[in-house]
Amino acid sequence: MKIINPATEAVITELAEDTSTSINEKYQLLKEGQAAWAMVPLAERIACIATFYDLLDTEKDELARTLTSEMGKPLQQAYNEINGARGRIKFFIDQSAKYLAEEWIITEGATKEKIVYEPLGIIANISAWNYPFLVGVNVFIPALIGGNAVFYKPSEYSTLTGLHIQRLLLKAGIPDNCFQTAIGKGAVGEQLLQLPLDGYFFTGSYRTGKYIAERVASKLVPCQLELGGKDPLYVMDDVADIANVAANALEGVVYNNGQSCCAVERIYVHEKVYDAFVASYVAQLQKLVVGDPLDAATDIGPLSRKEQMEFLISQINDAEDKGATVLAGGNMLDREGYFLEPTVLVNVNHHMKIMMEESFGPVVGIQKVADDAEAISLMQDTEYGLTASIYSATYERAEVLMKQLNTGTVYWNCCDRVSANLPWSGRKSSGLGSTLSYQGIRAFVQPKAYHIRG
Repeated sequence: MKIINPATEAVITELAEDTSTSINEKYQLLKEGQAAWAMVPLAERIACIATFYDLLDTEKDELARTLTSEMGKPLQQAYNEINGARGRIKFFIDQSAKYLAEEWIITEGATKEKIVYEPLGIIANISAWNYPFLVGVNVFIPALIGGNAVFYKPSEYSTLTGLHIQRLLLKAGIPDNCFQTAIGKGAVGEQLLQLPLDGYFFTGSYRTGKYIAERVASKLVPCQLELGGKDPLYVMDDVADIANVAANALEGVVYNNGQSCCAVERIYVHEKVYDAFVASYVAQLQKLVVGDPLDAATDIGPLSRKEQMEFLISQINDAEDKGATVLAGGNMLDREGYFLEPTVLVNVNHHMKIMMEESFGPVVGIQKVADDAEAISLMQDTEYGLTASIYSATYERAEVLMKQLNTGTVYWNCCDRVSANLPWSGRKSSGLGSTLSYQGIRAFVQPKAYHIRG
């Protein structure tokens, strides 16, 4: 398997993919190790994760450069991701003991009652390439703390980062028979689906997530899916600082080269402030620097995959064919690497793919609306339900719409944000289940009821 630098198209290295034999050998290791790991006191399991937390900081330079080289995000954003992952890990370190402790429900009378939380067993963590640290720690950290063994499959587009994660976890004290990495593409992921695992946790596209859910349904084990979105942002007419809102929206569109599950993918603007918003958005977009992700001056690096660049161009062409106007960008850069100019389109509508299909790149359409009613109707016109953002002068007005939005997360005067304190979940085609928050701790354990008489 060739690991390709998306900024240069050069081969970084080649790795041997796992075979059915090696996958089964790794599974047997995990099967042998999980029960012993579950018997390790919770405080000791957490201590191992605390060491991993420290190692991420100690080795952040190598980790950041590896991440940038194999998936293309600007180097500072790679550092940001590592720091953000450490923040989430700190949440799990601080909160897991509280939410995994046994709970006495009835302590008086003839029969006492309590709840104990036990690990699921061996879980598959089929992870994503766009934020391999951030989406990974949502799963393998609480899973390990909860006493599970983890069969971890990094994306083939961030495999070197996945191998760093394994190396540092083992260095931190996690036994090698409690964490194993599956190396390869879709065929290797398919082999994980065939194993008798005790849970499947996937981050990626709707199509793959739906396939995984269908394939493992007969096992009757937990299956959590963190999938994509077509996340809307609405700018109300009472916003005072249009330039600031445009800057927020632009960052929500293009951060991580636009390759974020909760990136802003469509923008609706009240007609009274539409012209001012579009002018400010375009002016700020045109200042962005697209180029070498290792250069500190770069705002936007390459897309991670060549086929994604071609997909985005097809969305742009479809919109133009149906009457949209490209105000900025819209072209691939004439250089090596998978570079696409940040792009903004106007005169868009919901007959265009760019307003209905997930884009996953630094492109967006901006649509004018007459009032809040039209905005909420358009925001709800989607098969996805991950996040939605509203910018307004008053929370009360925004809240009316936020209550109607069928999404796992809503934002007021912010966007493209995740907090470890709050559950991360999608509705409809954006996923099943929750990670993060106390719910994301208990997602990796199962309750056992104790009835104690005597």
